[in-house]
Amino acid sequence: MTVLKYEKTGSVVTLTIDRPESRNSLGEEGDGEVFAAACAQLNADREVRCAILTGAGPAFSAGGNVKAMRERAGAFAGAGVHIRERYRNGIHRIVRSLWGVEVPLIAAVNGAAIGLGNDVACLADMRIAADNAIFGATFLRIGLVPGDGGSWILPRVVGLARAAELVFTADTIDAATAREWGLVSKVVPAASLMEEARALAGRICRQPPDVLRMTKKLMREGLGVSFDTIMEMSAAYQALAHLTEDHREAVAAFFEKREPDYKGK
Repeated sequence: MTVLKYEKTGSVVTLTIDRPESRNSLGEEGDGEVFAAACAQLNADREVRCAILTGAGPAFSAGGNVKAMRERAGAFAGAGVHIRERYRNGIHRIVRSLWGVEVPLIAAVNGAAIGLGNDVACLADMRIAADNAIFGATFLRIGLVPGDGGSWILPRVVGLARAAELVFTADTIDAATAREWGLVSKVVPAASLMEEARALAGRICRQPPDVLRMTKKLMREGLGVSFDTIMEMSAAYQALAHLTEDHREAVAAFFEKREPDYKGK
């Protein structure tokens, strides 16, 4: 069974981490390739305007397989140089693939998001949590550093002080605290989580698709480049946006007081 289920409904793709027997653990051989292929498929499909990432069963993702760590098996077998390469080509490929999704990505956190699972949720642009979800950056609890890029990802979501508290204490927090800290934007009853995620995706899908992708790119680049660089990128992207048919349709719809009909052109 593949670790990731890919389902497209209209303009929305739902990616479901599908390893419920191990609480959706990640990092087994081939996982990186599966995520890379799914994200490449998503990016190449110009009909897609939004994606949702969630987990099968009661967990979102419990992160790495601690049993395999104990047994020094799979990705955690062999010498340190071999483990390093497996991180780079496996777990890191999962992270890089999700970070590279070109359309807005919603994490629908349906349960525990721990360690790598927490960082995977943080790769999304928006997070909605079920009221029974828990979050934790618990690497130190098992004698590890955040080996999946969490030291870069988490502070950008909750700020350095909150990220440091989560990482250094290895505590977990509930959904209400995650909402207070800005880790998630909304907490909903577990039974309505996917309904809420799909409703949010539906509102996003009303936007012009190519300009939507450019807007996400600008927001992501804004995290790491200079002000002058983002201003130059903004001018270039805006020039492209002005020349799209969707821009003309949006202006026409504005004056005609109707909903626009975007074609992605």
